[in-house]
Amino acid sequence: MNATLKVQPLRIADAKLAIRHVFIRNLELSALIGIHGYEKGVPQPVRINIDLAVEDSLTIADDLDNVVDYDTIAGKIRALVAAGHINLAETLAEKIAAVCFEDRRVKTARVRVEKLRAVKGAEAAGVEIERMRP
Repeated sequence: MNATLKVQPLRIADAKLAIRHVFIRNLELSALIGIHGYEKGVPQPVRINIDLAVEDSLTIADDLDNVVDYDTIAGKIRALVAAGHINLAETLAEKIAAVCFEDRRVKTARVRVEKLRAVKGAEAAGVEIERMRP
């Protein structure tokens, strides 16, 4: 790839490019997450936010099959968290992005994973990533 050519991420919603914004805000779950010994085997509260740039379709026809279903994605996130211990918030964020891309209409995924009360005096600490369809 030419070093002077920069790939610009899709805007989350864009009428000209027919991109719809699908999101989940503040999904709070109990997760086995962390690298420290005191975190092993002890569920911790996490908060997850996702923003998806999705191919827009003019043929919605009030039919769930014609849109990206945020409830399906939330179920996949719950399953990831329930599957077992994950060391890093970064790993969880990457896995969440991957399940979002299982729907071919998702072009860009922005994922934020926050461990609540992980740092003394702070509401949350975590990571936010943005990935484009591979």
